[in-house]
Amino acid sequence: MSEMIGADLVDLDLSADTKEAAARALAARMVARGRVTDLEGFLADVAAREAQMPTGLDGGIGIPHCRSAHVTEPTLAFGRSAAGIDFGAPDGPADLVFLIAAPAGADDAHLTILSSLARKLMDAEFTAALRAADTAETAAALIRGDEPPTAQGARTAAASATGETAGASEDTAVVPAAASAGTTAGSTAGSTAPPAATGAAGPGTSPGPGTPAEPGTPAPAPAPDEPRPFRIVAVTSCPTGIAHTYMAAESLENAGREAGVELVVETQGSAGFARLDPAVIAAADGVILAHDVPVRDKDRFTGKPTVDVGVKAGINRPAELIAEVREKAARGEVSAPAHAPAGTPVERAGDATEGYGTKLRTWLMSGVSYMVPFVAAGGLLIALGFAIGGWQVNKAPSVMDHFVWTQTDSWGALLFQIGGVAFKFLVPVLAGYIAYGMADRPGLVPGFVGGAIALDAGAGFLGGLAAGLIAGGVVLAIQRVPIPAVLRGIMPVVVIPLVSSAVIGFLMLVVIGKPIASAQKGLTDWLSGLTGTNAVLLGALLGLMMCFDLGGPVNKVAYAFATAGIAVTDPSDSAMQIMAAVMAAGMVPPLAMALATTVRGRLFTPAERENGKAAWVLGASFISEGAIPFAAADPLRVIPSAMAGGALTGALSMAFGATLRAPHGGVFVVPLIGSPLLYLVAIAAGVCVTTALVVLLKGMRGQAPESGTTGPAAQEAGAPKDTGQPVAA
Repeated sequence: MSEMIGADLVDLDLSADTKEAAARALAARMVARGRVTDLEGFLADVAAREAQMPTGLDGGIGIPHCRSAHVTEPTLAFGRSAAGIDFGAPDGPADLVFLIAAPAGADDAHLTILSSLARKLMDAEFTAALRAADTAETAAALIRGDEPPTAQGARTAAASATGETAGASEDTAVVPAAASAGTTAGSTAGSTAPPAATGAAGPGTSPGPGTPAEPGTPAPAPAPDEPRPFRIVAVTSCPTGIAHTYMAAESLENAGREAGVELVVETQGSAGFARLDPAVIAAADGVILAHDVPVRDKDRFTGKPTVDVGVKAGINRPAELIAEVREKAARGEVSAPAHAPAGTPVERAGDATEGYGTKLRTWLMSGVSYMVPFVAAGGLLIALGFAIGGWQVNKAPSVMDHFVWTQTDSWGALLFQIGGVAFKFLVPVLAGYIAYGMADRPGLVPGFVGGAIALDAGAGFLGGLAAGLIAGGVVLAIQRVPIPAVLRGIMPVVVIPLVSSAVIGFLMLVVIGKPIASAQKGLTDWLSGLTGTNAVLLGALLGLMMCFDLGGPVNKVAYAFATAGIAVTDPSDSAMQIMAAVMAAGMVPPLAMALATTVRGRLFTPAERENGKAAWVLGASFISEGAIPFAAADPLRVIPSAMAGGALTGALSMAFGATLRAPHGGVFVVPLIGSPLLYLVAIAAGVCVTTALVVLLKGMRGQAPESGTTGPAAQEAGAPKDTGQPVAA
């Protein structure tokens, strides 16, 4: 770890008062050392990771971290705050802050070293020694695992902080900081190695209770006169696989030793993972899954008492999890079979404590995300069909009956009819993947069946939403019914598809299909009747939504509303006007940021000026996320400005009556737009308004700080805020 941290990457008097300012101060040290090439881009990645899940841990620790293309090599910076900084931990602010930066393609060896640090953070004596360190060199040496110059003083301070003395017994002595990733950390990539004490055991001895067994070997049998200890296998994983994964593993192992159980952990981290030996799993009495991303090969643990929680639960309350799995084993309660998992990939995407409102939004967005490619492909093909074959192409005969290779009309009809076929999948795909988000693969069949019935019944987009939610709920209900072991083999291929499809079919055909179709027709008629002021106000509202979170949930709701209107073979003019307004408004933020960095470059950092060059292309392509680096660094100035410009563009687009059949494409589909010149005027007006507001607001602040600045002005001006953006970490 010697090349990862030095004294220049340590700040023992961190004066930041927010997690954003702390990340900025520590990241600036990485920039100064040449480890980070783009401060603002890196901080945006840190903020995006923080938005997924708070990185504060019990015990006064904050570990902001991310993978980023702006990192040249794995780097660690450490800061100690006297006042404490809120990183979202349940027990209060953090005084020890570790900023971990990993390149997007970090090699396994470096990631293993970072994982060893994560394990060390679970050692109270290690953190106490860091709190007692009086120089940056000492703190850096402790973190690296070197023997610092004042090692004895650090030991004494650590022992004092934990209520012990330097002469404590061997069982409670401070673990030497020089332990390497293979000893103190007890870790290799993806597996848990036994402590050194285990290796010291004489021939014929077996690990005592609580001693982790080697993941690749079966647990040894106890002596005939000894009761067999309770055995647990565990899996830990987190979105980035750098910190929480290994901290949860260390915490569980420590709690296992205290509880007198044999506990083996499989860490599914960034450095890969080594699967637990099947014999170890077979001998286990219980399973703990502490994860925030899907567990790979989860079906290995089927039929055992299982506790399934978020990764932070593995860090904060490991003893409770061990007690819970032992209670389940005592009751004979086992996990659902592989075809009926307790959680789905979508459910595991967020924190374990999120409410049903958040889950509902996630389920709906799951369906929309799978539907959008069909909308894009079908919409563009239909639009190209009209462009090549003329506006009567929708009345052309089937190309299977009549196709002339040399006639453009035939090619236009071909594209139009392919697009029409793609559109027929929209509602079934929407319903199927909403159900998948709720119930995993068992939800696909009833979801698709319900969506197809909704399409035939004329229930459209609303029917697809209802069918998907009902299908997922039906499957979840079936999975909760106790099933004899002899029938479990036919559940996923016969019983669940049969029963769930019959139930959703009955409900959609007999009970709710017609009412939803009536509601869909009413919505379509309302959109068709929008004129004048009402249309302009709707355009302004959609523009505000598109620019509020730049690709986030609100943005996706507006986009889904627009695509739902054109997701038919013959959409109304009002539906196409809404699609045009939504795309125009979504182009405004990145184009405005690009223009602002061009006309007033001194108001932006060098990194922002570079991002501005890319924003020209992203904005022109209708990729609103091109403005995220600017919004993350300065949300109070950028987001309101973007919303003002987006609202104006949306309103003008509706007022001009611009139409669009394609759901995406930006300026590259302008030839397919109705009233294209006025449409471009609407976009230009919004871009100018947003640019003027951003320049005005940033001008009141003054010239932007340089990348290496870490003073209060830089923290206030550029610290990334948690905007909830779904940006890759």
